[in-house]
Amino acid sequence: QVQLVESGGGLVQPGGSLRLSCVASGIAFRFNAMGWYRQAPGKQRELVAAITDVRSTNYADSVKDRFTISRDNAKNTVYLQMNSLQPEDTAVYYCNAVHLATMKPLFTPWGQGTQVTVSS
Repeated sequence: QVQLVESGGGLVQPGGSLRLSCVASGIAFRFNAMGWYRQAPGKQRELVAAITDVRSTNYADSVKDRFTISRDNAKNTVYLQMNSLQPEDTAVYYCNAVHLATMKPLFTPWGQGTQVTVSS
C-alpha cells in the first residue's frame, strides 16, 4: 500500500523560507523519480519540481532559482527547500512519484499534503 506523508509547511512572511519533507512507503523509492506538486485554491494541481533516480532535477519556471528538490534514498524521503517565498506560492504541497515521459503522478491516493501560506 502506497503511503505519502508530507510535512514542514506553515505560515511564513514574503521572502522567507521553508523546507518540506515527504516520506514515501510502499514503493520502490530509490528507482522512482519523485516530484513536488502544489494546488492553490481554485487552481489545478501543478508539478513544481522533480528529481530522477540519478538526481537530475527539473523545475517549473515559477520556482526556478528559488526552490531546490533533493532526496535521501536511505530514508525514503524527498525534500523541497523553498526560499524567497512569495504570496503566489501559497498552496497545499504534495509529493508523488513522477512518470517522466508524461510528468504525471504515478500513485493514488495522494497524501494529506502540507499547507504553505505566504503572507505578511
